[in-house]
Amino acid sequence: QVQLVESGGGSVQAGRSLRLSCKASAYSAGYMGWFRQTPGKEREGVAAIYRPGITYYADSVKGRFTITQDGDWKTMALQMNNLKPEDSAMYYCAAGGSGSGKRSALDGMKYNYWGQGTQVTVTS
Repeated sequence: QVQLVESGGGSVQAGRSLRLSCKASAYSAGYMGWFRQTPGKEREGVAAIYRPGITYYADSVKGRFTITQDGDWKTMALQMNNLKPEDSAMYYCAAGGSGSGKRSALDGMKYNYWGQGTQVTVTS
């Protein structure tokens, strides 16, 4: 069983940046990704990464967010720039994603392991 722990959430003003980190207790094959969810809405795939550094982004964050991972495939980060109020959500780290292509990479149903989440709040 792989355990994931997120950190780095917080409250910032619109236009500012935040960096989320995710640390895994062990290696897991497949995608690692970030998802977000607000109350009453479906979970949304934000970004995903696959060896050797293939990345996918939701259209709403492309150009503002960057996903990276360390070479050991146990630490992942999400750099979020130019944050907007609509980016406010609980952000979850996920690992063990299967499939291929953007649709699978950003589909939470394809992932086996999840963190507890970290809250991001962006004020206008």
